[in-house]
Amino acid sequence: MTATFTELSLPQPIMQALDDLGFVTPSPIQASCIPLLLEGRDVLGIAQTGTGKTAAFGLPLLAGIDTRQGVPQLLVLAPTRELAQQVAAALVDFGRHMTGLKVVTLYGGSPFGPQRNDLRRGAQVVVATPGRMIDHLDRGSLTLDTIQAVVLDEADEMLRMGFIEDVERILGETPDDRQTALFSATLPPMIRNLVAKFMGDYQEVKVSAPAQTVDRITQKGIMVFEEHKPAVLTRVLEAEEFDAAIIFARTKDATVTLAEHLNQNGFKATAMNGDLGQKEREAAVEALKDGRLDIVVATDVAARGLDVERIGLVVNYDIPREPDAYVHRIGRTGRAGRTGTAVLLYTPRERFLLGRIEKVTRQKVDAMELPGSDAIFERRLGKLKENLAAADRDERLALVARLGEELELSPAELAASLLAVLENHLPLAVGADPKMPSDRGPRDDRPRREFDRDRRGNDRGERRFDRGERSGERRFDRNERSGERSGERRFDRNDERPRRDRAERPERNNADMEAYRLDVGRSHGATPRHIVGAIANEAKISSKYIGQIKIHDEHSVVMLPKGMPKDIERQFQRVFICSRPMKLRLDSNNG
Repeated sequence: MTATFTELSLPQPIMQALDDLGFVTPSPIQASCIPLLLEGRDVLGIAQTGTGKTAAFGLPLLAGIDTRQGVPQLLVLAPTRELAQQVAAALVDFGRHMTGLKVVTLYGGSPFGPQRNDLRRGAQVVVATPGRMIDHLDRGSLTLDTIQAVVLDEADEMLRMGFIEDVERILGETPDDRQTALFSATLPPMIRNLVAKFMGDYQEVKVSAPAQTVDRITQKGIMVFEEHKPAVLTRVLEAEEFDAAIIFARTKDATVTLAEHLNQNGFKATAMNGDLGQKEREAAVEALKDGRLDIVVATDVAARGLDVERIGLVVNYDIPREPDAYVHRIGRTGRAGRTGTAVLLYTPRERFLLGRIEKVTRQKVDAMELPGSDAIFERRLGKLKENLAAADRDERLALVARLGEELELSPAELAASLLAVLENHLPLAVGADPKMPSDRGPRDDRPRREFDRDRRGNDRGERRFDRGERSGERRFDRNERSGERSGERRFDRNDERPRRDRAERPERNNADMEAYRLDVGRSHGATPRHIVGAIANEAKISSKYIGQIKIHDEHSVVMLPKGMPKDIERQFQRVFICSRPMKLRLDSNNG
């Protein structure tokens, strides 16, 4: 294994950046891939998240960039907006001393115009999600004929999300002599097919994931409704003993909101996200180390490299989608032989993710009972007693006597008044206990396959979606089996690929259907099976009465039977797809 980065023949500007960043010893994936990519070889890297993949491809491919040419030369495809932003930020850091280097990030969920303008101003590196990249290709704001190297990061995740056709089209529009690097945690058949089709004489590099040691960490979980999470979090923090804690949230906005909530409830907390400057981040870490700060609310990216001995508690406010991310998160505690506690909050619809985590860690996440109002009151009272017992009273006795005399209050009355003033800032009493979901069924239940209901033909206890009893009105009966409709297309349960030609579900009689809009689309990872599953499971509508589905970048449109009862429409307002509220409503534009 290469001892230091100085042995890898990287150009001086990049070495200077590594020195700035404190990079000394390459990880196994970096030591293996950097020499191969510097030689111009294609690379298939098999490695988990957290092994240093970004530097493994970023450092050598940046070395080949001609910054005098303001045209795209390096293209990196990533499955999600968050990963695209993370990769782009790393490449900017690695190329900080490369004069004239420009990196553009293209992803959904942000305006198209500014991205197009960035491309027009010239950039040598483009980091993009497949869906938004296709949008730019279709609108002519980007061409790929100058691309020298392409990277597919987390390729298996990209294909699992349904981007196979997009990826193949993008690769097909790049020059045949380009250099290609593909990184994936697994090697399903789709990845092998992609490699065979688009990569030449490649070198395979496989790096094992580091051992996942969580033996010293006590793991607990609480199932909670989304709207009660802030209240539950507060009680968890009051119930657990810890010196310092880190709370993981999924978005930057959530870190800010939660930090404000905690400060209002008497904790010393701050948000740590991508908007935090380096000096501010360093100041927050120092405050956490010396006790001026007790809680950091952070995103995964912002928490990287955070190692503080005082951290005895990790709270997953938002459950991570991948078990490896969970392991990385809770590894912030229980270090250097110390013990720690990890608490996981998850909604009823996220129970299957808990099952995945337990399978990977090979440890059970014990159910945690939420402390009740009485228990929290007694705990707050106990802390008040401790503080009162330890308080320096001698210098204040005269002031207390003066206050009692001037206000004509007895010692007990004065103490009660002071306690009332204290409770204006931090009350002892606790509000009503939040409503908690019942734990129905095994916790590792996965979401039912979207098309299972039609195959099994559920004939017990399902409601009927009935538009009325009058003659000539159509009845939609959920108990009918999808197989009874002649010519209806069947979907193979084992076919996980939501191909673009499959996204357009078979035509129904549109006279009996209405177009509904959902606030979730391709950029959020939505596929037809996600949408069908959510509608079928929540409204008990057989999937054969779900019409065409059109998935756009930021939203989707689905055809549903006319005359849906209002209570079903309201029920959909509480349904999430790909961690986003679907917000189903009639589409005024009809698609």
